[in-house]
Amino acid sequence: MSSQPLPRKPRRPRPADPADATDGPLLDLNRYVPAFITFIGNKLSNSATAFYQKNFGVNVTEWRIISQLAIEPGIPASRICQVIGFDKGPVSRNLAALQKRGLLTIRTAPDDGRTHSITLTARGRAIHDRVIVAALERERRLLSCLKKDEREVLIDLLRRLHENLGAVTGQSTT
Repeated sequence: MSSQPLPRKPRRPRPADPADATDGPLLDLNRYVPAFITFIGNKLSNSATAFYQKNFGVNVTEWRIISQLAIEPGIPASRICQVIGFDKGPVSRNLAALQKRGLLTIRTAPDDGRTHSITLTARGRAIHDRVIVAALERERRLLSCLKKDEREVLIDLLRRLHENLGAVTGQSTT
């Protein structure tokens, strides 16, 4: 016979006191800018992934990488991470997938054997040229509720917020 005590029946957690949920400060989600930016970004990314995957066979992260490579051919992965704000793990996985599908090439950088130069292939550039039309149309539809001068103000404000991210992240955004 075992001399170990019988396991105790797990106790149910005590129900939370409803008053606990209403005590303390609350965010006003109609005025809290980080929430607006996050909610808009999440909804745009999710719908873009579904749309781009269905119509072009790329997800939104792959599209961001492809568009960055069209702007800055030959850049290293670290530059992609810096611009789009992703960790190197997801970027590396997406780069490997894009390379496997023949959309980009990764070569040792001629000026520094420790880094890689990443460029779009002709097939990758063709995907870019198709997706950009849809991306710009999605942007046009999103901003259609704003007048031209309001769009310019929004772009300026977003650029300034982006440049000021270091105030909360401790990292440079350029």
